[in-house]
Amino acid sequence: MTQYCKPICLALAVAACFSPSISAQAQDSQAQVLVTATRQPQVAKDVLADNVVITAEQIHLSGATSIVDLLQQQRGIEISRTGGAGSVSSVFIRGAANSQSVVFVDGVRIGSSTTGGATWSSIPLSQIERIEIVYGPLSSLYGADAMGGVIQLFTKKSGPQSRTSLNVGMGSNHLRKFEAGIFGSSANDFQYSLNSAKESSDGFSASKPASGAFTYNADKDGYTQKSFNGNLAWKLNSALTLGVNFVQSTLDVDFDAGPSYKDRGQQKFDNVATYAKAKLAPNWNSSLQLSRNTDRVYTDASYGKGNADTKQRGWTWQNDVSFGKDVLQFVFEDREEDVRTNTAGISGKRDTQSYALAYTMKQDAHLASLSGRVDDSSQYGKHSTGSIAYGYKLSDVLRVNASYGTSFRAPTFNELYYPGFGVASNRPELGKNAEAGLFYDDNVWQLSAVYYQNKITDLLVSTNPCPVEVATHRYGCAYNVNKATLSGFTLGASARLGQWNLRGTMDIQDPTDDTTGKRLARRAKQHGSLGVDYRMGDLTLGAESVFSGERYDDPANRNRLAGYGIVNLIATYKLSTSWQLLARWNNVADKEYELARNYRTPESNFYLGLSYGFK
Repeated sequence: MTQYCKPICLALAVAACFSPSISAQAQDSQAQVLVTATRQPQVAKDVLADNVVITAEQIHLSGATSIVDLLQQQRGIEISRTGGAGSVSSVFIRGAANSQSVVFVDGVRIGSSTTGGATWSSIPLSQIERIEIVYGPLSSLYGADAMGGVIQLFTKKSGPQSRTSLNVGMGSNHLRKFEAGIFGSSANDFQYSLNSAKESSDGFSASKPASGAFTYNADKDGYTQKSFNGNLAWKLNSALTLGVNFVQSTLDVDFDAGPSYKDRGQQKFDNVATYAKAKLAPNWNSSLQLSRNTDRVYTDASYGKGNADTKQRGWTWQNDVSFGKDVLQFVFEDREEDVRTNTAGISGKRDTQSYALAYTMKQDAHLASLSGRVDDSSQYGKHSTGSIAYGYKLSDVLRVNASYGTSFRAPTFNELYYPGFGVASNRPELGKNAEAGLFYDDNVWQLSAVYYQNKITDLLVSTNPCPVEVATHRYGCAYNVNKATLSGFTLGASARLGQWNLRGTMDIQDPTDDTTGKRLARRAKQHGSLGVDYRMGDLTLGAESVFSGERYDDPANRNRLAGYGIVNLIATYKLSTSWQLLARWNNVADKEYELARNYRTPESNFYLGLSYGFK
């Protein structure tokens, strides 16, 4: 651990466990409102589930070129990536795999039904203005795969005032960024926003020579991403609002699969949601959403050409009935997944019909929530999940929490049908999670400490040899043979002391495959982040660090990935009321580290950006 602690040990001693936020300003949590934790707006101090919110300002000041770069700095989250921005990426929430968490964009579930989980590289950060992360099982609200947590991304939308925005930037590896948007409203009855962006980079060679002759290629692996986002909303009267949100992205990216071919891929992301929000009675709010999401991946490589497309269509009808400060919620959903690939046997459809009931209570110092859900799939049958949580306010600034919830993950189409690997009889993974937390918030200091233990059974892993009933799979198969325990402490705090903002996180965890006794791949026992900002009038100077202990690249724990610590420096200067300059120096010490074995990560690099009209 000493190899990554040296550059940050002094900061750790001064600012241990400061908040996960990367904002230049501490947030007023009393004004912060979350939607994802209970599917309804809630003031942050009343949210029982552990959570993090990344605001528009935080995203703007980050200078990040991908969502996973931004998420890496949040507590409870680790990432893996096979190269630079645009390459294949995974996000682990509290030790849960990428396929064991759910991602939404504007209330629409996204992801690949073949590999499981979100295709992170295809989602354009340039179109996102807010991110909510909720930790722990949420299958009782959102259904299959919400075992480790839920991440919801909200696209850029208009406010009460009309404005235009412009962002341009350039950086190392010939990085170029351009973004322009218009946002407006008409007496608050009609709101609109349109935002377009393009980003490209020459990149660097994703692989190292040690990756072998069938992977290594010394050429640069660059990318180009073009994206577009829009939002229209009509307030027809005080009781009815209609709207539509849409976002589209095309990513062309190079990757390495041997020296003799220019390997490339294209990922397309398309998301549309139309909705109606109505007030059926003074205490009854109802909403209906129709949605469509497309996740398309095409590859042209030395080993051949391939495609895997997932289309998801569905509708959600949600009703919230208030009884004083309490809310009764009932939800009906239908989601159809349509998979098309060029691999024989994988293509197909499944339909899931769901209904859920939830109740949230707020009575004096007592907070509580109770929820249950039934998901009925045409492919894997019925599954019921539930959750209960209780919080008690010891004072106006201190609260204790305890919760218990069940969850499940549906097998992917690859785990069911991939030739020579999938097994059609595979069952969903099942999870049982218990946790307790302590939260302090006096609007100057924000502190949190949570212990969790998530027991997973019927864990789907690649096993060789296969069980007798699938002995025809000669080279191994996906099968429900293992158990896992994801347990640990996640700590965070933040403080605003005059012109200083301090923040950081620390996760101490033990993500273990109980069947083998080995640590789950690409997950560390310790990881965290630190940061500090100082404001001098229009100038803000900041530093941040991300660090991690050792990990293993394989389930057998034979291939070790060394621990690391990187430091970034940030400066912003407000040129006028509308113009702002941003400069970032990432990986200041030029630390060489790996997020996946024999794949490179960015060297020391610089970014300079100019923005107009940011609010």
